[in-house]
Amino acid sequence: MAQMSAEDLIEKKPRTVALVTLGCARNEVDSEELAGRLSTDGWTLVSDPALAEVALINTCGFIESAKKDSVDALLEAHSLKGNGTTKAVVAVGCMAERYGNELSEALPEADAILGFDDYEDISLRLQTIINGGSIAAHAPKDRRALLPIAPADRQKLVTPPEKLQRKRLENTPIAPLKIASGCDRRCSFCAIPMFRGSFVSRRPVEIIEEAKWLAEQGVSELFLVSENTTSYGKDFRDMQVLENMLPEISNIPGVERIRLSYLQPAEMRPSLIQAMISIPKVVPYFDLSFQHASPTVLRRMRRFGDTESFLHLITQIRALSPQAGIRSNVIVGFPGETQEEFDELVNFISQARLDAIGVFGYSDEDKTEALTLENKVDQDVINSRVELLSKLVDEFLMQRAEERIGEHVRVLIEDEESQEGRAEHQGPEVDGSTFVRGRAKYKVGEYVDAIITEVAGVDLIAVPL
Repeated sequence: MAQMSAEDLIEKKPRTVALVTLGCARNEVDSEELAGRLSTDGWTLVSDPALAEVALINTCGFIESAKKDSVDALLEAHSLKGNGTTKAVVAVGCMAERYGNELSEALPEADAILGFDDYEDISLRLQTIINGGSIAAHAPKDRRALLPIAPADRQKLVTPPEKLQRKRLENTPIAPLKIASGCDRRCSFCAIPMFRGSFVSRRPVEIIEEAKWLAEQGVSELFLVSENTTSYGKDFRDMQVLENMLPEISNIPGVERIRLSYLQPAEMRPSLIQAMISIPKVVPYFDLSFQHASPTVLRRMRRFGDTESFLHLITQIRALSPQAGIRSNVIVGFPGETQEEFDELVNFISQARLDAIGVFGYSDEDKTEALTLENKVDQDVINSRVELLSKLVDEFLMQRAEERIGEHVRVLIEDEESQEGRAEHQGPEVDGSTFVRGRAKYKVGEYVDAIITEVAGVDLIAVPL
């Protein structure tokens, strides 16, 4: 038998790649799907970019701060190229899709800028780059134009995957599960629909299959994510699909919690509220995207609602589940925001008794309607309003946390050393935590029934029952 040459051995050596994920839980799913494809094609996944031939940066392109973090990650990976191991830095994700060739010209440190259409052949793309080839960055396009305007006509053009391709990158008891992609809303401040495309629901059979797979991997809490979860099923001509699917997911062995995210207040329906509160294992956690409370600001945002309707929705939820967790994000300083409109937002938040609130100052985003609006609020005014509202929010959230003293909670332990975890009303990463205090030491992934005894800011302290 002829001996293999050194060149043959080098060719047979497994390639190494490290995935760095920025942004939201939807990006986490994308990264694990990319990891699944690469692993299937023989790539070895490593956690440290310094130990990988390819540093694959899954970027976020939502707001300026997220874009800066993405650029910083790409530059940091580029600095590794002199270590003798790292040969290429490749950008994928929302910022890469959104800016394409423009980003390629502005950031020559990246060896390639790949769009969503490159994901299916990601292994071939990386191999080409490693072998010294180049891949032209795509010219961004409005991805909403790729599918029919009518939601019901879109499913005919969506090809279901032949098999599940996903590989877990972290050994945690919680995992995001994507149930849809894209968005049909036209919020004037948001560019996401342009680069994520029109709304398309995944078929229930695909979601349930992936949920079973995640449970087999040791996941006990499933975090259902999409750009707009309340729209799920509209392209099936059945807005009850989600309510009917939740019990099936609940029956999967190993699943202890199901959490929904990205809910639009204007699309909340009684049947969904009832399902989220009554179906076993679905936690009463309402991630409601209010964005503001002034009806005039909301109209300029191309959104619906006002203080009265939002408070009514919150009252409906708490009438059915007094311990329900409710979180939201708000934008301060939107073009034309007057002092009276800002005061209305403050008034709403003071009455809403939310469990978590993200406060963001408005900033112009490329190719959005808000970019063209008149009466821009002075940046100093935006900064002062963000600072004021943030201080008030801290007080309101602490008050809400204190209201929970004496409540019975079920805590999922996520850090063994600190005994830190999350109760049902606390979402991953963006909300507060619950720390279990007692003689016993619980392992990551265990659920602990406990009573809340005190607060530490927005975090809770609980003792086991």
